[in-house]
Amino acid sequence: MDCSLPALRAPSPLIRYASYVLAAVTLLLVIEIHLLPTLLAGLLVFELVQTMVPLLGRRISGDRARVVVVAALGAVVVGLLILLILGAISLFHNEIGNPQLLWQEQLMPLVEKARQQLPAMLVNNLPSSVDDLRVGAIELARKHAATLQLAGKGAVRAFVHIIIGLILGAIVALGRTRPAHQMGPLSAALSLRCQRLAEAFHNIVFAQIKISLINTAFTAVFLLGVLPLMGIHVPLAKTLVVVTFVFGLLPVLGNLISNTAIAVAGLSVSLGVGIAALVFLILIHKLEYFLNARIVGTQIRARAWELLVAMLVMEAAFGLPGVIAAPIYYAYLKCELEAEKLI
Repeated sequence: MDCSLPALRAPSPLIRYASYVLAAVTLLLVIEIHLLPTLLAGLLVFELVQTMVPLLGRRISGDRARVVVVAALGAVVVGLLILLILGAISLFHNEIGNPQLLWQEQLMPLVEKARQQLPAMLVNNLPSSVDDLRVGAIELARKHAATLQLAGKGAVRAFVHIIIGLILGAIVALGRTRPAHQMGPLSAALSLRCQRLAEAFHNIVFAQIKISLINTAFTAVFLLGVLPLMGIHVPLAKTLVVVTFVFGLLPVLGNLISNTAIAVAGLSVSLGVGIAALVFLILIHKLEYFLNARIVGTQIRARAWELLVAMLVMEAAFGLPGVIAAPIYYAYLKCELEAEKLI
């Protein structure tokens, strides 16, 4: 990763260090005031525009190319939101079916199979009938009603922040950046910090998308191809494929989360399927490390264990947002340290 983005005029050490402090405070504040979705959405749109404009610039002018790309991205975002809603409804009907039959035909059989394979101490805590399962779920929802309500409000707020981030990213991408020689020294230094953050985001996110797509393809072949050919149908297989892609966007840790869900689903069918799924997941997990070493590692020159340590530290400090931000923040930190020739 090339972190030596040039500036026409080098700022004084005091200005440079001040820009580092301001950048660090801003990045931490983004997590503290829950603006991480806005930042990520804005960076995503900005990088997509920056990547696609040179391709169109050969045919039309740079300014028009930016307008065309932003307009196309807007249409794509709206289309994806519509497809996401329709896809979620379709997936719900196909995978779950009639909600009235959900308890009897899908959830209760899983519980029964678990009762046959788990130790007696755990079996005694499982519901013995559909009514017990339904009552337990209703009681659990009643006890945590306030938490569920807050989670719903948080999801709506995050969605609004993402939309705002998409708009801001498009506005920044459309804006014409002043040349460095027309900026003040602090503005030029902060602009360089932003460029390196965008570079780190591009390297870590686009590389992780490639990894997630590869892992999802292997998972789809296993769950929707190999097992059905053997007469084995894992419950919620299509949902598990979607989960694999979504969580696969999170380096290292996301693969472990999706793997756990697949292993549990395999055990719900039989012990043999669970073992087969476990063997498959071990192979995929090894592939994950190989892909991280080849794709992510070559982009930011970081090993998988470095990213995992960064994610653990950020999770301890900021919770789930810290886990999501850790790979990008770590890539940016390495970029700045390399530019200063400290590592």
